[in-house]
Amino acid sequence: VTQSSVCYRSGVKSGRGLLFLRRARPARRRPAMVPNPRHIRRLLLVAATAAFIYIQVRHFSAQSHDAGRLALAGADQPDLSVAAVVIMACNRPDYLHRTVESILKYQKAVASKFPLFISQDGTNGEVKNKALSYTQITFMQHVDLEPVHTESPGEHIAYYKIANHYKWALDELFTKRNFRRVIILEDDMEIAPDFFDYFEAAAKLLDTDKSIMAVSSWNDNGQKQFVYDPKALYRSDFFPGLGWMLTKSTWMELSPKWPKAYWDDWVRLKEVHKDRQFIRPEVCRTYNFGEHGSSMGQFFNQYLKPIKLNDAHIDWNSEDLSYLSEDKFLIKFGKDVANATPVHGSDDLLKAHNLYVDVRIQYNDQGDFERVARQFGVFEEWKDGVPRAAYKGVVVFRYKSSRRRIYLVGPDSLRQLGV
Repeated sequence: VTQSSVCYRSGVKSGRGLLFLRRARPARRRPAMVPNPRHIRRLLLVAATAAFIYIQVRHFSAQSHDAGRLALAGADQPDLSVAAVVIMACNRPDYLHRTVESILKYQKAVASKFPLFISQDGTNGEVKNKALSYTQITFMQHVDLEPVHTESPGEHIAYYKIANHYKWALDELFTKRNFRRVIILEDDMEIAPDFFDYFEAAAKLLDTDKSIMAVSSWNDNGQKQFVYDPKALYRSDFFPGLGWMLTKSTWMELSPKWPKAYWDDWVRLKEVHKDRQFIRPEVCRTYNFGEHGSSMGQFFNQYLKPIKLNDAHIDWNSEDLSYLSEDKFLIKFGKDVANATPVHGSDDLLKAHNLYVDVRIQYNDQGDFERVARQFGVFEEWKDGVPRAAYKGVVVFRYKSSRRRIYLVGPDSLRQLGV
C-alpha cells in the first residue's frame, strides 16, 4: 500500500485509533476526441492544393528559364532553312507519288534546309492518304466548298480553284509559318539532281538584288535541241513558273491583290512585276510530265515532252553568279547580241544553218516574231507584249544542241541593251 492509496482518520473508540484503508479514486480523464472525417478531407484538400500550386510555380519558372536560354541561343544560331518547298496537289495520287519520290531522292541530304510540304486542294481521299504516308512531309489541306463564279461564261473553273489554292497555301507558309522563302512545285514535276543546290545559290540573289522578282528552274525553250550549257543562267522579263522561288517580302506585296484566276499570266503583267526580272536556267531543273491536267495537255507533245532535264553535276556553291546582277548582265548580254552575225531575209532558218557562228535575227512585231519562231520551233506565245523567255525583247536559244546561239531581236532591243 502506498501513501497515495492510504487514508488515516482519527477516532475515539476503545482508546485506539482506527486505521481505515480505502482504494483511491483514479484521476478523471477526458474522453478521447474522435477525428471528424470532414475536417480531415478539408485539411488534405488544402494541403494538396498548396502542393500543386507550388509545383506549378516551380515548373513555370523552369520553363521560363529554359525558354530564355533557348531564345538567347537562337539569337546566335539563325534559321538554317533556305526555303520551304511546297508541292501543290489536287486529285492525281499517281502523279503526286512520282513527284514526291523524285524530290525525296535529292532532298534527304538537305532536309533541314528545305522542309517539305504537300498542299492539297479539295478532299480527294487517295491524294490525302498518299500525302499522309510520307512522315517526313508536312501535309496541309485546303477545302473550299463555296461555289465558283467565273467572270466569263464557259471559263474552266479549275483556273479559279488553282488561284485560290495558291493564295491560301502561300499565305499559310509565309504568314502563319513565317518562312523567308518558298519554292513552289506542282504534282506533275520531277527535279534535277542539283535542284536544291541551284536554289540555295540563287537565294542569295533574291536577298541582295531587288530587281529580281523570283527565281525559276524552268526554261520555256529548254527542249533538247535548244540547250547546251548546264551552267548558263539568264535574266528574263517573262515569268517562267513551273518550279520557282520567291521571298516573303514579294509575297506580302502580291497577296492582297492576288487574282481570282490565271495567276501565272497575272504575274506576267508589267503592272505587276514592275520591270523586275526573273532568273531562269538554260537547262531546266524541273521536268513537267503532266500530260493530263487543268490545261488538258496544251502544248505538251510539242513543248513539254522534249524538255531536257539537267543531269550534269554542278557545284553551285563555287559558281560566281555576280554576272546576273542587273548592270553586269545588261552589259554582257548586250555585247553578246551585238557580236552575233546579223541575218536578214525570208529564210532565216536556212541562212542560220549555213553559218557556224552566233546569229542575230531581227523581228519587227509580234506577227513577225511568230513567223520566225515557227521556223525554228521555239515558243511563239507572247504575254503583255513580251515573248516567252525574252530579255529586253531578245529570245536566245542554242542551234541544234551546239554552242551556237540564235538571238531573235526585237525592234527596240538594241537600244534597250545600250548597243
